[in-house]
Order: sequence, then structure tokens, then C-alpha cells
Amino acid sequence: MCLSAEVSFIAAAGLIPAGALSMRQAWRGDRRYLPLATLPLLFGLQQLAEGIVWVAGAGQNTELIATASLIYMFFSWLAWPVWIPVSTFALEPAKRKPYFLIFVIVGAMLGALQYVPYFAHADWLNTRFLSHVIVYEGTELLDFVGRREITYAIYISVVILPLLLSSVRGVRIFGLLALGVLITTYTFFAYAYVSVFCFGGALMSSYLVWMMFKGDGAGRNCVSGAAV
Repeated sequence: MCLSAEVSFIAAAGLIPAGALSMRQAWRGDRRYLPLATLPLLFGLQQLAEGIVWVAGAGQNTELIATASLIYMFFSWLAWPVWIPVSTFALEPAKRKPYFLIFVIVGAMLGALQYVPYFAHADWLNTRFLSHVIVYEGTELLDFVGRREITYAIYISVVILPLLLSSVRGVRIFGLLALGVLITTYTFFAYAYVSVFCFGGALMSSYLVWMMFKGDGAGRNCVSGAAV
């Protein structure tokens, strides 16, 4: 994330246990919410990976930078475009599930195409350190097919649209928060959008923790929430 290793580690230290508690709450209540409740923990693990990137950069440990950056980009390229649609898919009634399954499939295809080539081409992922920010850049497989803006438009669609189209009001609110973070990121931090957007996602995932404990994932308001 931007700022420092300390901030990344603090975010991870808060999100990982909070995510575990959210998962426990969903497990004891409405288990359809379990994939969604996992998101804060996953964001916490991503922030932990970026904290390690910061530490490796300070020590000029190029091997650790590369490994930790790969872990960080696993979440960015593969986890989010798959797990977020899966989280919404799990909450939808049967008649709406096929539409959300499309997002899952497209997200998995896009993520695999973008992430897997890093293992065959180590120089495709470059990690650059600026003042209070990390920039993840390099070659992407779909660059050879079309403009990068198209790739990112598809990525944003599979991550944001399932949230905004959800039949659960709390999930739609989370989607609006994600959209706000996206707009802010591209307006002010376009040069480091991957790091900043994911950190923003980590912060807004605290809303999901609150959502689980206020009742949406605890088995009290699940049915009524899905009908809103």
C-alpha cells in the first residue's frame, strides 16, 4: 500500500483477525455470507504481502521483492475478480445465479491470463518504489491482444458490477464504496492504481465486518436483507 511497511502491517494486523471473526459470525448464522465475510481476511493477507515488499525493498532483497510482489498480485489479478463474484453468487436466489456465474467465469479467465504468465516471464512484473507508494508495472499478456484500457474495463466490471447488481442492500452499499475508491484512485493516484486501489479496498472491507455483526450475516436479517 502507499505510505509505509508499518501502515501495511497495521492494516493486516487489524483485518486478519477481524476477517476471522466475521467468518465465524457468518458460519454460525447464514453460511451464504461466508465467502463475503472472508474478504477482510484476504485483504489483510494482501496488505501483509505488501508490507513484506516494503521491507524487502528497504533491504534491497530482490528475490524477496519478486516473491512478495507475486503474492500481492495474486490477490490483485486472480483473487478479487474471482472471489468477489463468487461472494455475490452465493447470496443470490437461484433464478439470478446464472447471471452472476458469468462474472465468475470471466473473472477467472481474465485473472489466469494476467497472472499465470508471470511464472514463465519473471521480467514481466516490475516493482518500483516511489515516495510513500509502490508501483507494480510491467508487461501483461493481454497487451498483445488489445489496449490495456479494455483489459482494465473488463476487470473493473467483474469486480464492481456484481456488487452493485446484488439483491442484498448491504452488498450494494459495499459496491458503492468500491466504486468511490476506484474513482478516487484513478483521479489522484493513477500512477500507482494497483497499490492504492487495493489499500482502499482493504479499508472499505471494514464495512463488511460491521455488516456481519450488525445482523446481515448473523442469521437475523439475512432473509429480509436479500429481499431489499
